[in-house]
Amino acid sequence: MSTPTRPKAKLHPRNPHQGRYDFTALTRALPALASYTKANPSGEPTIDFSDADAVRTLNKALLCQYYQVAFWELPEGYLCPPIPGRADYMHHIADLLADTTHQNDAGTPPTGKQIHALDIGTGASCIYPIIGAQSYGWRFTATDVDPISVQTAKVIVQANPALKNAIKVKQQTQPEHIFKGIIGRQDYFDITLCNPPFQGSLDEAMNANTRKRQKLSRHQQKRGSTSASNSASESDALNFGGQKKELWIAGGEIGFLRQMINESVEVTAHVGWFTTLVSKSDNLRPLKKLLQEVNASDVRVIDMTHGQKITRILAWRFPDPSE
Repeated sequence: MSTPTRPKAKLHPRNPHQGRYDFTALTRALPALASYTKANPSGEPTIDFSDADAVRTLNKALLCQYYQVAFWELPEGYLCPPIPGRADYMHHIADLLADTTHQNDAGTPPTGKQIHALDIGTGASCIYPIIGAQSYGWRFTATDVDPISVQTAKVIVQANPALKNAIKVKQQTQPEHIFKGIIGRQDYFDITLCNPPFQGSLDEAMNANTRKRQKLSRHQQKRGSTSASNSASESDALNFGGQKKELWIAGGEIGFLRQMINESVEVTAHVGWFTTLVSKSDNLRPLKKLLQEVNASDVRVIDMTHGQKITRILAWRFPDPSE
């Protein structure tokens, strides 16, 4: 009996990171990548995705080639995000705006600084605002509770001319809140986005990381390879690292998102769409129930598939007070 072919990842059609990385083009954009590039068992160029320096250098090359970001440095131990998956989130919420609040005759996503987006928990990488600003020309406010992340994101923005007038990085000085202290009386955001902490404790985060590494090791052994795939989607699962506030929070993902939903009720006049990633499918049912209880007028779940991993975007909005 033949082994069934594993379905290929389905990145968003506008996502530029389809298929395997073009290491020739990436090395041309960032020559430093060459020192980390090696051949996999099939003779194709790749990197060792368990090597943090190699992953960070690959990300720099991707940002340089696709997003015109020449400077991007992270503090040691901070989360190095998988860019293909992060880009998918941005393209899907651009479609959400195009299908609802920002329709046009061409059926294309809205572009330009008239679109104001709020990134909750931007991290040191500031990755979502970078992708959104450079893909669609949107204006971003990026927030975080961690002062090192905020300072690092500010340095990245100021060091890249294309980002300076597009992204404002703001410290959340009230870490017990999500929107309070960030959204002012005069603010309006067309959309919010968030990649929430997904574990409830440090132990849970460490155990999950161990399981992920073991799973990846078994996967690599089956493929007869000592290095990870250079598929843009498969490499999403191979990026490790992250600080406490990036990976876990008391109450876990479900607790954080319950708070986000409850706080969203207080700022309905200031936001068009609220969105967030939901990593655990079991969390969707109680979150949708809560959204019904707080009278959200439109609730949507958008699936994103990256290799064998499925991630979901939960989006909601409230009735227009003028209607």
